[in-house]
Amino acid sequence: MQAQAPAGPRASSPRLLSPRGVYAPQEDTALLLRALYDEHVDHGADVLDLGTGSGALAVAAARLGARVTAVDISWRAVLTARVNAHRNGVAVTVRHGDLGSAYRPDGFDLVVSNPPYVPSPTRLLPRRGAAQAWEGGTGGRAVVDRVCDAARRALRPGGTLLMVHSGLCGESATLDRLSGLGMTAAVVERADIPFGPVLRGRHDWLCEQGLLDTAATSEELVVVRAELP
Repeated sequence: MQAQAPAGPRASSPRLLSPRGVYAPQEDTALLLRALYDEHVDHGADVLDLGTGSGALAVAAARLGARVTAVDISWRAVLTARVNAHRNGVAVTVRHGDLGSAYRPDGFDLVVSNPPYVPSPTRLLPRRGAAQAWEGGTGGRAVVDRVCDAARRALRPGGTLLMVHSGLCGESATLDRLSGLGMTAAVVERADIPFGPVLRGRHDWLCEQGLLDTAATSEELVVVRAELP
């Protein structure tokens, strides 16, 4: 399923609005987009974007010719993704709901997700506001694990999951979970990026938890690719 995407949709970047309170495309988005473009997305393939945010991944997949369904728990993100799809002249079905709200009997060929993955001092996840886009619970895996489980249920046989997250929440744990779900998984993209404001503000706590070296100034992002036989 590995192939270069058509040059046309990659040549020009989507025109995206990112209003306050909606996660703006950043380095993790760009890394996941790179993995998406390295997939052979057939015209008419069914793609599910879990936690769409601004709709960056959903719009990109639609520009490749996919039939795209996008889901987000934030109404502001849902409206933003709809506007961004319209601005880019593509059709994306954007729904408000949790991870379990986008299933259908015939499944999807590809699931993409940039879930909240930043480890936080509390197990409670925010129910509103911009922090919904990054708070991942004490180990950073509260939503990551749910995306793994949701993708397994949503994919057709032969379907693929592409998910990006921080190395701080454990790539091995993700690979092990996906393997336990009967999927073949591997890391296909990596990138080191400087700490943003959230991790800078959480630096001391992350060090106390043993998740970060005191001298660290950057985090590693990984894209995990998992295929269902």
